[in-house]
Amino acid sequence: MQWLMNMLHVDSITELWWVIFGLLAQLMFTGRFIVQWIASERQRDSVVPLAFWYFSLAGGLMLFSYAVYRKDPVFILGQSLGVFIYSRNLWLIYAKRRREA
Repeated sequence: MQWLMNMLHVDSITELWWVIFGLLAQLMFTGRFIVQWIASERQRDSVVPLAFWYFSLAGGLMLFSYAVYRKDPVFILGQSLGVFIYSRNLWLIYAKRRREA
C-alpha cells in the first residue's frame, strides 16, 4: 500500500481514497466521450445519446466533490458550471419527451 501512496504523492489513507475517487471520477467523465463515439459510429452520424448526459452529470458531480475536498476554487468553479449545464440538458430532454407524449 505504501508504494501506491508514494506513487500518488499522498500521506494518508484518507488522501489515498480521495485520489482514487478522483481518478474514478475522471474515468466516469471520460466515459461520456466513449459512449458518444460508439453511438455516433453506430448511427454513422454525430449524435449525443442520453447516456452522454448521465455520464457527464455523474462525472461532473464526482469531480466537483473531489474539487471541494481539495479546496481548489478554479476546479470547483469549472465543475459547478458543468453540473448545471448537464442537469439542464437532462431537464430539457425529459420536458420535451413529456410534451410529445
